[in-house]
Amino acid sequence: MADKVFVVDDDREFVEVVRTVLEANGYEVAAAYSGEEARGRVIEEQPDVIILDVMMETKTAGFDMARWLRDHEETDAIPVVMLTAVNQEYPFQFGPDSIWLPVDKFLEKPVSPERLLAEVERACTRKPSREND
Repeated sequence: MADKVFVVDDDREFVEVVRTVLEANGYEVAAAYSGEEARGRVIEEQPDVIILDVMMETKTAGFDMARWLRDHEETDAIPVVMLTAVNQEYPFQFGPDSIWLPVDKFLEKPVSPERLLAEVERACTRKPSREND
């Protein structure tokens, strides 16, 4: 069974580019176009990794979504790769941590397909095992 990647980004063209790269490399891809939509679908999708943007329906939607994921037992162990251009508009000086930015990796757009694939592969190898699958 292919690893499933859940892409959460409001830029539909970007999502389709990411989908094309991931599917060409054997991943199953599902997508949501806002943090709100992702909250409603992430448990049903049961992804192996989440690629998450920051600025969507609000300027902090991705930060809020990352904390929401960590606050729920069903999603707290899913690896999250934050892939965003937020630093281009609102530079900040911190990285992943357990409180404000509880993600496994922070990547800035644009990112090469090779780097994205490497990070997704790395995240999938860190995912918890699914004994009931």
